[in-house]
Amino acid sequence: MSAPTPDVAGAHWARLGDRTVRWADDDAASRSGTAPTGRLLLVTQVGRAFQDAHPGVSPVLAHGRHVVVADTHPSILDEQDGLCWRAEPLPVDAVVVGVPATRASPAARADARVGDVVGALSADRFADDVATLAAFPTRHSLSAGFAASASWAEARCATLGLATSRQTVTVGPGTSANVVADLPGVGTQPRDVVLLTAHLDSVNLPGGPSAPAPGADDNASGCAAALELVRALAGRPWRDDLRVVLFGGEEQGLHGSTQYVAALPLPERARIRAILNMDMVGTRNTAVPTVLLEGAPVSSGLVDDLAGAAATWTGLRVETSLSPFASDHVPFIDAGLPAVLTIEGGDGANGSIHSAADTVDRVDPAFALQIMRMNAATVAGWLGSVDSRPRPSGPVVAWGPDRLDVFVLGADSALHHAWWDGSAWRPSPGAFENLGGTLARE
Repeated sequence: MSAPTPDVAGAHWARLGDRTVRWADDDAASRSGTAPTGRLLLVTQVGRAFQDAHPGVSPVLAHGRHVVVADTHPSILDEQDGLCWRAEPLPVDAVVVGVPATRASPAARADARVGDVVGALSADRFADDVATLAAFPTRHSLSAGFAASASWAEARCATLGLATSRQTVTVGPGTSANVVADLPGVGTQPRDVVLLTAHLDSVNLPGGPSAPAPGADDNASGCAAALELVRALAGRPWRDDLRVVLFGGEEQGLHGSTQYVAALPLPERARIRAILNMDMVGTRNTAVPTVLLEGAPVSSGLVDDLAGAAATWTGLRVETSLSPFASDHVPFIDAGLPAVLTIEGGDGANGSIHSAADTVDRVDPAFALQIMRMNAATVAGWLGSVDSRPRPSGPVVAWGPDRLDVFVLGADSALHHAWWDGSAWRPSPGAFENLGGTLARE
């Protein structure tokens, strides 16, 4: 999409989705690449955090988590804490929120393996998991409810065949945890790893740590989506490793993800292919179902992949931002790692988060399924599917009239042996049972 052309000489612009802000020239500001000081600010917020805190400030333009305001209140730049909203000078002649002109790919749509993964997703299972997590009185990072929900999520991952572990997370004077679950690939070492992340904790900011905080959208929806993606991906052979991380301490300042990244050994960092973070994917706030893909220049390729998958597998309108804020993709990006957030579009219209009102009735499973389809198709491409059928590794050997020996490479890249005894294929003890398929007599 081309940049707007100023209608008046000396005018400048900034685009947010399908709307554009224009203002008169200011030589010093123009040279510095920001809107004139004392004129326009770009506020990035969680939900409606800034607007709720400043009811007397009328936005010049409000577009979901991005709001343009006139800097008539000098304290706006000074009072931000970085947790719920951030203010900065509005960029000059720049796209703040883009709308990529991506078209569906018939070739990608024809990939049967990706189609199988996308087709395996269930809005009903997603809704059941959201309801389970939202039923805890609170999942505040330091609460018994968080500990119980972490045990539940860990058990679900183990049931799906993932190896699970915990990482202790310091949150103020207490401790929380990250739940980590690994699904190994079958490619040869060294393998890359793709991370699926979401934060497990919830919060009620007006009520305090012990107040009801169902957190259905923020962020039972992201956790349930991660589990649903794992359900669809598990049981199929993938070239690379998949790791799911459900963070604690997000609502208190990204503690879980920050400490996770800080503890990563250099070899582990080097093999990270992509990080896909899901935070608030369950509430439809716009007439046209919309998703925001938020990353940084280091993750622009991931954003492109997701936008292409959305066009191919969903009816979502896609918006993009390369200015990350206030979710668990940020610590990865700060460490130079490619991470992207998928979040419901128009979340500035969602006034229920961080309160007792964030309940399951506000979650739209059909809308969430669209985001899950986009994410699942993309992750399947990042992981790299492999052929699970056994394939010959050398000549077939006949040892007698009714004996045919075959040596094959399995999906695990190991050599296996089977033979035809005249009536059926027989595996030699311990050698053929891991092939994940059967041989047919030709």
